[in-house]
Amino acid sequence: MNSLPDTSSDAVHTADPDRLDRLRYAGVFVLLFLFGTETFLVSPLLPTISKDIDVSEVAAASSVTAYVLVYAVCAPFLGVLSDRFGRRRALLAGSVLFVVSNVGAALSTGIVLLVLSRAVAGLAAAAAGPAIWAHIAETAPDRVRGRALGLGMALFSCGQVVGVPLGGLLAEVAGWRSAFLALAIGTAAAVPLLLRQIRPTAPQPATVGAVKAVLSGWADPSLRNALLVNTVFNAANLGAYTFLGAVLVDRFDLTVSELGLIGVVVGAGSVVGSTLGGRLGDRARAAGAAPVPLLPVWGVLLAAGIGLAVAGPGLVVAVIGVAFWFVASGAFVTDQQTLAGTVAPALRATSSAWLTSTMYAGTGLGAWAVGAFADVTVGALTIGTGLALLSALGALLVSGKPRRSAADAG
Repeated sequence: MNSLPDTSSDAVHTADPDRLDRLRYAGVFVLLFLFGTETFLVSPLLPTISKDIDVSEVAAASSVTAYVLVYAVCAPFLGVLSDRFGRRRALLAGSVLFVVSNVGAALSTGIVLLVLSRAVAGLAAAAAGPAIWAHIAETAPDRVRGRALGLGMALFSCGQVVGVPLGGLLAEVAGWRSAFLALAIGTAAAVPLLLRQIRPTAPQPATVGAVKAVLSGWADPSLRNALLVNTVFNAANLGAYTFLGAVLVDRFDLTVSELGLIGVVVGAGSVVGSTLGGRLGDRARAAGAAPVPLLPVWGVLLAAGIGLAVAGPGLVVAVIGVAFWFVASGAFVTDQQTLAGTVAPALRATSSAWLTSTMYAGTGLGAWAVGAFADVTVGALTIGTGLALLSALGALLVSGKPRRSAADAG
């Protein structure tokens, strides 16, 4: 009887270096979709949740803050553990915590348990997220690495485009708790795939202390420049996006449902950008270009998209601007993950974790800068386009060939 093909992380790469075996990543792709849904799910449910547990919407929104802060603080440390002890352990630990957190959210009758459960969800994503990106980067064939990472990012974005509406529909039919319960069930169902597709690996000996290991990504010039560019790009990208709804309502008097459709454009643009960025990057690198040759392009496209969205003439032009905006965003993230998975192989998960942490840091700085303007439309235009162009200039620094040390090459 024929046995099933080996799809584990230590299996030999497919004989065809130009072929991406998507089924090999089914387990982690499912997790990325669920993580994407989780990240964006609370926002549309806030009014319902706050009414049900009898707190203000501002108080209920603290559950989102808990998720983001725990992820941003813990991800670099958990990334080091993934690099040292293997992807399988980190992914399984994150999956278990994700199930527990969503069951906790489904059982919440007050704000304390809800915030705690969301904090645990942030811890789960901080454990599993960097491990996912590192696993894809180290197992995908070199010529399709960007495509594989782009597909993963596209599925994460699909959590917003598909998962969040489905969660909202489920919440409307069976209550908001059912949406979190569905996330727990979906995650538990993905665990057997993870066990099948990712085998245990021997722990790597610690050559430096824990704190030095966490900061090691900043010691590599290519990664350090990439992280700085990432901070500036997302100060423009997500900092301006924080106020996009307010800008569009002020300009075009949109309703809540119409803003929801804008959200679909955001997600769809991210899906297209992630997929396109991966494919174009792979082709450019195969032709001998720099590791991330299109990063400056995405910075310029982001500036154009923000400019059209917040100051372009008419709603149609503004929506086109939003689409350009998030095509650039999705492609940029894919390129950055490709760089993190290529420059220093021994630091893949740690580098990926720092990308997310600096993304959140940039978002906070950008939102503060835009909010400092008396008119947030002017603020979004000034800060968004200005920092996007600055990130494009900075991206020119992230253009050298990746340097691999003898230790990393193994």
